[in-house]
Amino acid sequence: MKKRMRKTVKSKPDGTESMKEDNMAKEMLTLEAFEEASEIVKEVTLETKLVYSDYLSTLTGNKVYLKPENMQFTGAYKVRGAYYKASTLSEEERAKGVITASAGNHAQGVAYAAKKKGMKATIVMPTTTPLIKVNRTKNFGADVVLYGDVYDEACEKAYQLAEEHGYTFIHPFDDPAVATGQGTIAMEIIKELPLVDVILVPIGGGGLATGVSTLAKLLNPKIKVVGVETAGAACMKKSLQEGKVVTLPGVDTIADGTAVKTPGSVIFPYIQQNIDEIITVEDEDLIVSFLDMVENHKMVVENSGLLTVAALKQLDVKGKKIVAILSGGNMDVITMASVVQQGLIFRNRIFTVSVLLPDKPGQLQGVSGVIAEQNGNVIKLEHNQFVTTNRKSAVELRITIEAFGTEHKEKIMEALEQGGYKPKVVRTLI
Repeated sequence: MKKRMRKTVKSKPDGTESMKEDNMAKEMLTLEAFEEASEIVKEVTLETKLVYSDYLSTLTGNKVYLKPENMQFTGAYKVRGAYYKASTLSEEERAKGVITASAGNHAQGVAYAAKKKGMKATIVMPTTTPLIKVNRTKNFGADVVLYGDVYDEACEKAYQLAEEHGYTFIHPFDDPAVATGQGTIAMEIIKELPLVDVILVPIGGGGLATGVSTLAKLLNPKIKVVGVETAGAACMKKSLQEGKVVTLPGVDTIADGTAVKTPGSVIFPYIQQNIDEIITVEDEDLIVSFLDMVENHKMVVENSGLLTVAALKQLDVKGKKIVAILSGGNMDVITMASVVQQGLIFRNRIFTVSVLLPDKPGQLQGVSGVIAEQNGNVIKLEHNQFVTTNRKSAVELRITIEAFGTEHKEKIMEALEQGGYKPKVVRTLI
């Protein structure tokens, strides 16, 4: 294989660069490079054929296909960029090893890529990283260094170690070689669905969006590529509005995989040129989308990977062929349980009502009878005798009910009202 690059991009957290060849970006992100990368990444990727979604197609009035990168061996697309980047390194660089900083999918992608290439890999992870992610990264053969409370501190440590030991730093997104590897997704999409009209791609720092949008436009300029960010971390949308890379003062989102304050500066010009639009979605939409994937496609997709699904309802098109990239599926069980619970609440399939009752026998039976007549299922009861100073006058009963959805919930509420119970919906966790 032809070595395209001998030196390494070292994009620092503040967006500056060092040891960057002037023509490196031009050598990457070309049709030739994408074709080369597409063959190389086959060594480490599983075939993720498009999945047609009847549910989402009916919901949106389009033909919606899903690109399930959550089904990759490492649980995300990140291995594509990491492996292609590794393939561009010189023998000397491979001998010294690679390093990165990550608490999630990029860590596992680099670790797995290094294992396949027979290289030493060091991954610096924040001390707050869940143990399951630390162990998964170690299982791929990487040395894990726990440092700092947040990613930025871990990243600084990774740069320090790279300087001390001569490791090659593999940036999660601000590296044209990494972006080229990620862009192989677009090659697969277009080969399988040549007449695709719109590709939806998640955006964090911008590496995936750069690769996908650049290759899509090279192959067919008519394809519309829409980036999707969470409203709580819309650094790319803000940067495009300002015409330059900007740093958000902070991020606040459940989509931790795309919770980036500063997008990549090296790849930013490609985003400016090739992304047609950016849509932002709320965390609540991600929660509901998780339920959609589990119930309708039997797939677990992490919050960042659901950005494209949540964005479908904002597209002002009909009758188009749309591909939504599901970028990853690495989610711990506790987070999964919380998202499911919140999703059921948002969909009005579980709700809690408060009613005031006289503290005398038979009152609970009366309330439960009304709910049973409407086919509601009581899953939790809380009885509070101290809601007023005169408990003979009234006690509070909080009832958590399982329903079929909004219409069914309204019927149950109406029946309770007609029964004289004056129910009040209470926003609470189960």
